[in-house]
Amino acid sequence: MKADLKQIQDPIASEMTEFELKFKDLMKSKVKLLDHIMNYIVKRKGKQMRPMFVFLSAGLTGGINESTHRGAALIELLHTATLVHDDVVDDANYRRGFFSVNALWKNKIAVLVGDFLLSRGLLLSVDNDDFHLLKIVSNAVKEMSEGELLQIAKARKLDITEEVYYQIIRQKTASLMASCCAVGASSTASSIETIQQMRTFGEKVGMAFQIKDDLFDYGDDEIGKPVGIDIKEKKMTLPLIYALSQADWFEKRRIISLIRNKSDNKKAVNEVIDFVKKSGGLNYAKEAMYRFYEEAMVILNQFPESEYKTSMAALVDYTIERKK
Repeated sequence: MKADLKQIQDPIASEMTEFELKFKDLMKSKVKLLDHIMNYIVKRKGKQMRPMFVFLSAGLTGGINESTHRGAALIELLHTATLVHDDVVDDANYRRGFFSVNALWKNKIAVLVGDFLLSRGLLLSVDNDDFHLLKIVSNAVKEMSEGELLQIAKARKLDITEEVYYQIIRQKTASLMASCCAVGASSTASSIETIQQMRTFGEKVGMAFQIKDDLFDYGDDEIGKPVGIDIKEKKMTLPLIYALSQADWFEKRRIISLIRNKSDNKKAVNEVIDFVKKSGGLNYAKEAMYRFYEEAMVILNQFPESEYKTSMAALVDYTIERKK
């Protein structure tokens, strides 16, 4: 039986409770409109897996302290800012089943809200001389921006190879997960080798996490986005890339034409989904996901046994077994 998030949080339960209180305090503003929006965001928080990775990484490598709390807040502020900005970029009206900030308050305000969250994180680090943490997270911001732009550029031509796909998700998603684990280790004054070890571990988990997310686009699980949304947005993910690589020239041209010209047509999107399933695209992607999972576990198993290690292993399991 797989552990749920509450069970996984057991070794860091008090830290997560304290984190939530501190995070709410960080989100406060003297501007009434901004404070109202911040309250809306806080009340609709996600699973908070990223702060969990920060705290468990710190527990695994030395011990949780005040610097760890600030690192977790920095990561969550950055992550929340990127979600708000992503919804503007994607013109998305919903986030986790609720109206997005841009849907309720329009794009201009949403962009400014994202900027506020990002600057709040920067000030938190600068005011406490956490430059080592800020460096890690700033690199993640750069990677995430480059990955998003690379995906947009490639989406126009629909010519993403498996190698480019891995580059995109490594930058877009895995870089933030890697920074979570590196920040946790760095907050405990761990050695450069240990910090790098945790960064690599987080990257492997992030790769598996994103492939799992891409697989949802072909399933029936309720994850807050309609099935086929990636195809409608002309995003080339691993199941589709593999399926196209197995198709003959005529079939490949036909499927690419459907994506390019009829991505807003439900029947055409379903046709692409059926093509991917029949071509073995889902199984291929699952195999790749489990490879990254196994590589992450090899790194984790190099650490001594502890309650933090046990929960970290359960959290990694959760990332690839989750239903949404």
